[in-house]
Amino acid sequence: MSSLALTDPLLSGDLDLTVVLIVIGKTIAVFALLLISVLMYVWFLRKVIARMQNRIGPDRAGPFGLFQSAADGIKLFFKEQSEPNTADRRIFRLAPYLAVMPAFLAFSIVPIGGLVTIAGHRTFLQLADLPFGILWLLAMSGLGLYGVLLAGWSSGSKYPLLGSVRSSAQLLSYEAAFSLAIVGVLVQANTLSTRAIVIQQGWDGFRSIFNGDWYWLPAIVALVIFVIAAVAETNHPPFDLVEAEQELTGGFFTEYTGIKFAIFYLAEFMNVVTMCAIAVTLFFGGPNGPGLGFLATNGWFNAWIMPVFWFMLKVILLLFGTVWLRASLPRLRYDQLMGLGWKYLIEAAFLWVMVSAVVVIGKEEGWTMWIVLPSAVVGALVVGAVLYASVPKQHEILDEIR
Repeated sequence: MSSLALTDPLLSGDLDLTVVLIVIGKTIAVFALLLISVLMYVWFLRKVIARMQNRIGPDRAGPFGLFQSAADGIKLFFKEQSEPNTADRRIFRLAPYLAVMPAFLAFSIVPIGGLVTIAGHRTFLQLADLPFGILWLLAMSGLGLYGVLLAGWSSGSKYPLLGSVRSSAQLLSYEAAFSLAIVGVLVQANTLSTRAIVIQQGWDGFRSIFNGDWYWLPAIVALVIFVIAAVAETNHPPFDLVEAEQELTGGFFTEYTGIKFAIFYLAEFMNVVTMCAIAVTLFFGGPNGPGLGFLATNGWFNAWIMPVFWFMLKVILLLFGTVWLRASLPRLRYDQLMGLGWKYLIEAAFLWVMVSAVVVIGKEEGWTMWIVLPSAVVGALVVGAVLYASVPKQHEILDEIR
């Protein structure tokens, strides 16, 4: 508790009943926000893709089809649930929840707003401001693998097992690039706290977007790698090899029906929302943005509404980008998917971390940047060329096989 008290003012004093109730309320509110976001994202996805393909999309359940996602969830909740006779029943039932919980726990460190007052207690609009928040994020992104792996293994069938093994290989492969992309931000921020990262990306007018205050520009390569790796980790098209029906029947959840089947899709879309929120936090200033100048800066509207508005707007824009990818790109072959991760993304992320570290140290030491930056880039290109030359070429592999 002492480590938490160093960051969130809510936990800096005595823990009375009010503080406990505020923490419980924040937990329920974050879970409800994430759940509603998933429902709205599924509806948004269907509508946007329908417009791109000159269709109408869902329009029967509620106005504009807004209740279609809820209707699908209710239908799956009441559908018959079956379990294979050969399944390990306890693990089979537990696996869906092991898949969905890491997404919620990862979202818990995301700053949604600023410092507010609730029932006389000052606190952040954030469930947990951990001083090691980035390590928590990496741990949760790795734990999601266990739900996938155990679901395929516990089914007692060869097709889900094959799907879970291939899914595990995909997630592990892109976890390395994902982590190195985050290191590219940590080099700039010099902190593991997501709240501190957001504070460093402050708002000083619209020039903050383009003068390097927000990390999307000084860490532009890390941003591209992060987005690609996050899309792959969430099994989102064009990286949806996890559920390639034409190859593995239905992937690791082939034997699941009813609400358990729905929970896996809930976990997938929840991961997409969480990753977009993490990207906003790391690269786009989190909830930072302009307030309404004609209202008091510390007033309830600028303190509560505007930060949440800017955070949600940024997340929606990134979610639109994921929908655009889904509607535009075909599914990759498995060898293309693995090759992209191991041959290009990991090397590019490693080289970018090297360049970023040299530039940051150069600024701190007062070195001449017009010499430091080209030297760092040239050094990275040399290292990259050596790495590329060491990778066996296709004709070399074929000759060795022959």
